[in-house]
Amino acid sequence: MTSTPHHPDLRSQLETLTTEAFRPELAEIDQLPTLDIARLMNGEDATVPAAVAERLPEIAAAIDAVAVRMARGGRLIYAGAGTAGRLGVLDASECPPTFNTGPGQVVGLIAGGPDAMVTSIEGAEDSPELARADLDALALTADDTVVGVSASGRTPYAVGAVEYARSLGALTVGLACNRDSALAAAAEHGIEVVTGPELLTGSTRLKAGTAQKLVLNMLSTITMIRLGKTYGNLMVDVRASNEKLRARSRRIVALATGAADDDIERALTATDGEVKHAILVLLADVDGPTAARLLAE
Repeated sequence: MTSTPHHPDLRSQLETLTTEAFRPELAEIDQLPTLDIARLMNGEDATVPAAVAERLPEIAAAIDAVAVRMARGGRLIYAGAGTAGRLGVLDASECPPTFNTGPGQVVGLIAGGPDAMVTSIEGAEDSPELARADLDALALTADDTVVGVSASGRTPYAVGAVEYARSLGALTVGLACNRDSALAAAAEHGIEVVTGPELLTGSTRLKAGTAQKLVLNMLSTITMIRLGKTYGNLMVDVRASNEKLRARSRRIVALATGAADDDIERALTATDGEVKHAILVLLADVDGPTAARLLAE
């Protein structure tokens, strides 16, 4: 294990980060009426999409590179600690119901493991060795992509994950919220969304976390669009695992085909609820097995 950075060194590092900057004009925020604090916070949040907009070319380039590898069977793997790690796990866990991705196709790694989703695991974020071990457990290949996520851009777990993945030939993306970050420098695709000082000094679950959520939404969603997981802007690969999603499936088939309700029910029954297959049954007038074969081809 590497030793934890010496405290005075780390303190001076943090003082150079815009995400950690102190804002004296907000020093008496605790004295304000609740509505005024809410207005201030909302105003801060409103600046985040503009910060993301400045990085769209880098985001798009990363997505195109990810899609090429995923089309070859590679995986999309997020790695982070704390809020950044939780956001990666969240994005990964929402891909199977939304896009019918296979288990393990999109993976979220959080420093300290699953327990860290709900509990702070002391020291886990300081260990690049832990990141290497977590990636070794996945048997990383050159077709995989590892996205390191860290607001500061210096978290040893995220930087270590990216450095190790790159050494194995995997595609690497570094998503940070400070300029000139070690994380972006370590990655093939560096994305630095500079969200500036937080309302509460150093609380990067706020603007930085919102920016990370927006970018991760883009990475997974647009990659899936590139992989043909949608038809137009319809989620034709949605996995209907509950009543709401079954109703949404019927609605998607209706929007895509304009077919009558009875025909939609018959098509979904014939294709075991697979929306994309049901659309083809209706549009191409084929049976369920033929639709499955045509889509596989």
